[in-house]
Amino acid sequence: MILSSFLTLALVSLVAAEPLHVPLTRRSPLVTGDGSLDQSKVAEAAKRMRDRYGYGSTAKKMKRQGQTVGIPTINQKQDSSYLGEVTVGTPGQNFKLVLDTGSSDLWVAASGCAGCDSSTPTFDSTKSSSISAAGGQSGGDITIHYGSGQVSGQVAQDTVSMGGFTNTAQTLLVASTLSDGLLDGDASGIMGLAFEALASTQSTPFWQQLVNANQLSSPEMAFWLTREIDDRNAQDDEPGGVFTLGGTNSSLFTGNIEFINMPSGTQPTFWLLEMSAVTVNNNSVSIPTGNAALSAIDTGTTLVGGPSQAVQAIFQAIPNSVALSGQMQGFFAFPCTANVQVAFAFGGTSWPINPEDMNLGTIGQGLCLGGIFDLTQGSDVGQGGGNPSWVVGDTFLKNVYSVFRANPPSVGFAQLSSNAGGSGAPAGTGAVGSATITNTGVPLPTGTNGGGNGGPVGSSATTNARPLSLGVALSLALAAFSGYMVAL
Repeated sequence: MILSSFLTLALVSLVAAEPLHVPLTRRSPLVTGDGSLDQSKVAEAAKRMRDRYGYGSTAKKMKRQGQTVGIPTINQKQDSSYLGEVTVGTPGQNFKLVLDTGSSDLWVAASGCAGCDSSTPTFDSTKSSSISAAGGQSGGDITIHYGSGQVSGQVAQDTVSMGGFTNTAQTLLVASTLSDGLLDGDASGIMGLAFEALASTQSTPFWQQLVNANQLSSPEMAFWLTREIDDRNAQDDEPGGVFTLGGTNSSLFTGNIEFINMPSGTQPTFWLLEMSAVTVNNNSVSIPTGNAALSAIDTGTTLVGGPSQAVQAIFQAIPNSVALSGQMQGFFAFPCTANVQVAFAFGGTSWPINPEDMNLGTIGQGLCLGGIFDLTQGSDVGQGGGNPSWVVGDTFLKNVYSVFRANPPSVGFAQLSSNAGGSGAPAGTGAVGSATITNTGVPLPTGTNGGGNGGPVGSSATTNARPLSLGVALSLALAAFSGYMVAL
């Protein structure tokens, strides 16, 4: 129903070099039918995030070996994750894939796959005239590990398109076996948006191929993610924001984009930034610094995970908060009446988190679950050394306009505009936006930015906006993903 309303907005893309703005969909089954929080799903999300980033209970890092057009998105099940529509094969078969800046592989569920949900749309490779064995892997079978889940199948090459951008020889995994519960609903896989060095398929991610081929007007990807966590009447599929490939959308942010360069001297893997400060209710809390403050900026993760010392300090600064135990070990709860104001600083700018995003829902006795948890709980893996100490997911990212830039490798944040549900106040003032939209009130792109030049850490850069020609804007319906994928 929402999908059909988005499809009526579709236009033919005529110039591939222009930014692509993709509508998103989101999904999150973290709340049960009676409106209470499903703690088991939150606990599973935390477990997967710990395993994914090397902090699992076994204290061993799972091998992930081989670990601008504007597109509206759909938010499924209250902010669990966000999906975009991707076309695979010739003739094209359309799928909704998680847009994940925390991984680098592209995979789609194959026809007859073991472990797929009965409602999962699957890829029939026999119907594609353009599919072939992948050169680097000789078409062999591989397994991609995602913490407590994994995906196995054959590596292949085929034509892959998103909006007006196409790679005719994109490497992907045609997944024949999935861990039970890894996919849910109408999601069919993942499009990894991190760097090539993480890819289990030893291949160049879709976005990086576009950059290398100079198909993008600017080597950037940008996200505006909507919020439904505070809407207990939200449907499984809700409008989820906009993913822009090849630039930015000036109608969705205000002021400068504050770019922070990634740490130098290492090959890029995750999108990593150093967190410089944390405040709770305008009071600073102590956090590790240097390599121990490295933060993976991850659109494929719902929560925020951090090192024990910092997370404990955050909740110690919230009156009457309590540490939880059992399956919720590493999480904290606080009185539901509390208005918790947390802000993260990267470079020289502090970015506040809406109190609604800090409150995941009630767990009884007047307590609500916090949206930040102890990532390193139960692990003896040291911080730093390549393991991000923080994983910054959608709890934070819903509050900013985020831009991922390939050259120089950097991540930028900007204040959400009033069109995107923001307050329009300058970043760091404590004002927060509420990025919610109605099914019929999705703001369409009205302009794009080509990005800015690279500057020192904490510097800002913008360019003049230019109007987006309707002839080059292809709006596609995207679907966000179910809670089973909140922390792949």
